[in-house]
Amino acid sequence: MGNIKRPDILVFRKTDANFVSDIVEKLGGDKELPFIPENNKGMRALLSRTIVGVECENSLWVAKQMPNYGTPLSPQKRLGGKPGLKKTAVVPTIILKDEDLASLQSWQTATGVPIHVWHVFHDIAYGISLDNALTLLDSSLIKATEQIFQAPGGATTRKQIYKIYYHYGYKLAETQGEVKLKADSIVDKNGHILPFVRFEGGELKLSNEALQELQACTERRR
Repeated sequence: MGNIKRPDILVFRKTDANFVSDIVEKLGGDKELPFIPENNKGMRALLSRTIVGVECENSLWVAKQMPNYGTPLSPQKRLGGKPGLKKTAVVPTIILKDEDLASLQSWQTATGVPIHVWHVFHDIAYGISLDNALTLLDSSLIKATEQIFQAPGGATTRKQIYKIYYHYGYKLAETQGEVKLKADSIVDKNGHILPFVRFEGGELKLSNEALQELQACTERRR
């Protein structure tokens, strides 16, 4: 399954909770679920009740404090007069990796389950459907950019990504309560210490806009 790209989360109706729990248990539990192929009978049953698959991203930014947050889109020369922001603008974006696009499209087509991308920041989260994201790419409203990624072992790779302005998505959720940043670390197999920050406390409250999106997905899946 290592070469297969699937969405990170499957979302179901609350009324299907018992059905989903029973199927997952029969498949060996949620830890085994990532290793069950789509042609498995139990997996097909799960997918038949799935209302949306979610591809998850996150960024260590306070979105509302980013310098160009709240700046409206305006015609840009580099986009042929189409709306956008200056190239150096620092705003919340919903990120899609170019290397994942074909696999996610294939999964969506094969299963009939719509995919949405959810990108979470410290204070707010945004979402967009894969279909809407692809429309933006096809119309050249969003161009690919190169980003450097660092693996836990220290190696770096360069990947093409698409940074979709939050203006084109929907508000998914906002942070409620106090969120603390805690220092932590892991040690890889070579003894390399990798420090990182994790979040503790608080919660994300889904927006009405997100609930409407989920309801629309539910209606389309009936």
